Amino acid sequence: MIRSAILLAFATTTAGAFAAAPASPLSTISERSGFQNTGRYDEVADLCARFQKAYPKQVRCFSFGRTPEGRTMLAMAVTRTGALTAEQAKKRGIPVMLIQGGIHAGEIDGKDAGFLAVREALENKAAPGALDKQVLLFVPVFNVDGHERFGKWNRPNQRGPVEMGWRTTAQNYNLNRDYVKADAPEMQAMLALVNAWDPLAYIDLHVTDGAKFQPDVSIQVEPVHGGDEALKTAGAALQNAVMADLKSQGSDPKPYYISFDKDDDPASGFVDSMATPRFSTGYFPLRNRFAMLVETHSWKDYPTRVRITRNTIVSLLSQVAAHGKEWQKLTQEADARAAAMAGAEVPISYRTTFNVKTIQFPGYEYARGYSEVSGGLMTHYDESKPQMWTVPLRDEVVPDLKIAAPQGGYLVPAADAAWVGAKLAQHGIGFKVVASDQMSAEVETFRATKTKFGAQSFEGHQSLAVEGDWARERRSLAKGALFVPIAQPKARLVMAMLEPRGADSLLAWGEFNNAFERKEYMEEYVAEDVAREQLEADPALRAEFQKKLDSDAEFNKSPAKRLEFFARRHASWDERFNLYPVMRTAQKY
Repeated sequence: MIRSAILLAFATTTAGAFAAAPASPLSTISERSGFQNTGRYDEVADLCARFQKAYPKQVRCFSFGRTPEGRTMLAMAVTRTGALTAEQAKKRGIPVMLIQGGIHAGEIDGKDAGFLAVREALENKAAPGALDKQVLLFVPVFNVDGHERFGKWNRPNQRGPVEMGWRTTAQNYNLNRDYVKADAPEMQAMLALVNAWDPLAYIDLHVTDGAKFQPDVSIQVEPVHGGDEALKTAGAALQNAVMADLKSQGSDPKPYYISFDKDDDPASGFVDSMATPRFSTGYFPLRNRFAMLVETHSWKDYPTRVRITRNTIVSLLSQVAAHGKEWQKLTQEADARAAAMAGAEVPISYRTTFNVKTIQFPGYEYARGYSEVSGGLMTHYDESKPQMWTVPLRDEVVPDLKIAAPQGGYLVPAADAAWVGAKLAQHGIGFKVVASDQMSAEVETFRATKTKFGAQSFEGHQSLAVEGDWARERRSLAKGALFVPIAQPKARLVMAMLEPRGADSLLAWGEFNNAFERKEYMEEYVAEDVAREQLEADPALRAEFQKKLDSDAEFNKSPAKRLEFFARRHASWDERFNLYPVMRTAQKY
């Protein structure tokens, strides 16, 4: 699988680093094996301590959490500025970049590439001088428990290393779906790390799944499609600069996720999109910070993938060194704009248009035919025959649903204040506790006109999609409710979490499902008597009922719907049914 010619090219590309690696106490098992193996987590702990011992003024190895199986989550702060704590970095205004490996622990390129890039940067063999102008936070393995679920076939569609970790955590959470809901203890620890250090850029290192083709990596950056408008220009510049560096080193990077529009069908081409905030590249733009998703291609061998990931990290170090101060200023200005966006139209979802361009994409000769195994069409590639594909690309991403931000903020009722407040605190979102009862507060409420629950569990949740809109009314507000002001830097994140129609809102993840479940009923014989009394007492209601019978065939044929027509008009009807508990307010508490 790994040819000596590839290894030689790898060593040449990285300026002889691998020839010297065995003599270094800071080399990895991966390096010493010719990039065929990767080490277990005890190697991470050992290397983290060794780096700190070798460079006590430049490296701090520290724990930022514990996993459900009791393992220590480790990070390294690497810099020549002397700012080895979050407090020091903030006080001195030094740009921070957080690079994370192993969120999917089978996709472990980032761990081995990161240790290599850090060593070379400390030796000034890579990105010379870059550590004088920034702090690099390196998390070698995010999903530590998954990393220790080691096996040879954990990634059957990936070429190397020989053994690797598992995609999900010990609790079977996919951390790369958890940024907003933050169910996993690991994600809660990561968010605490992010809140403390406030990284300018968050780099998420992966290996893609997918078909066999020639391009070796995709580099996706946000804000580019969504987020603060002014940050999009800087995001595009960062993406273009890293891609240019990779091209100069022999890679063929793409700015979109290189997975076919239709599975297993190369002719379907590619579709770019704006990630929702369950993903890192959808989440960090809501904090007015940069995020980059790096996806090396799974069918490239491990030496190739580690080389490309190492090159990406080195490029990023150089980019932050050159532009970090400028980008810090841009993000601070974006924070101020976010804090002042009361009443403004804010996109809470995006869509890819059907505008199509035709591109030339380097692939391999392939054939599609009927499989007697699967019973469907299957694609077979011939990697000995490179072929240029002519395929469609849809990459125009535009806002879909826009919502006017509240003038004041959101009100979370006292009954939900504890758990919602804890969730907001995990994200560093500010809120206040309402100090006194209000019998008739003027608010906006959201009543769902249509609800759709997910058919099956996803990440431990039953999702919910609602239709409806906000409307003004007066409601009582009990002491102990929370006021979440829109006037704060994370206002976009506040809206993403609390607007009911947001793709990854707390409601969408099923956290408020109880409010949309009917709990009280009339027995049918009682409902029948109630209906007859209403019909006799109210001629207008009788006419409305008849009109509904005549115009709605489904209603006409459903005894349950017909009885509900009257139940909804009875004093016993639960007026809170389908009422979203969170309210909006123009008042500033």
